[in-house]
Amino acid sequence: MAVKRRTRQREAILGVIEGSDGPLSVGEVHELAGREIPGLGIATVYRNIKLLKEEGVIVAVELPGEEPRYEPDGRGHHHHFRCRNCERTFDLEECPVGIPDGTTLPGGYRVEGHSLTLYGRCTNCPE
Repeated sequence: MAVKRRTRQREAILGVIEGSDGPLSVGEVHELAGREIPGLGIATVYRNIKLLKEEGVIVAVELPGEEPRYEPDGRGHHHHFRCRNCERTFDLEECPVGIPDGTTLPGGYRVEGHSLTLYGRCTNCPE
């Protein structure tokens, strides 16, 4: 579904989400979009993220114990890596699980999907 109303603020918010190498928190979106639009309010970011999500342009990524993060819809099946040092979250292109949907696991559990977040230190952070 296309974005209904294109405002400068919405364009900046969507631009930082689409240009990121992983899902962003509202705070990260606010900081990055605020570089393009000085004075951008956090309430404006929340409101536009809500609208973009309702329109199906972005999706929420849920990480245990954290606020939702946002990425463009349509990125397909992928997982995430969370750096414990800089706290950034990155997309992983390959699925390390290798268990296709429809697989029956021991105990009779039938796989309908999965989500995986790996934690560690990214290449930008020193040891």
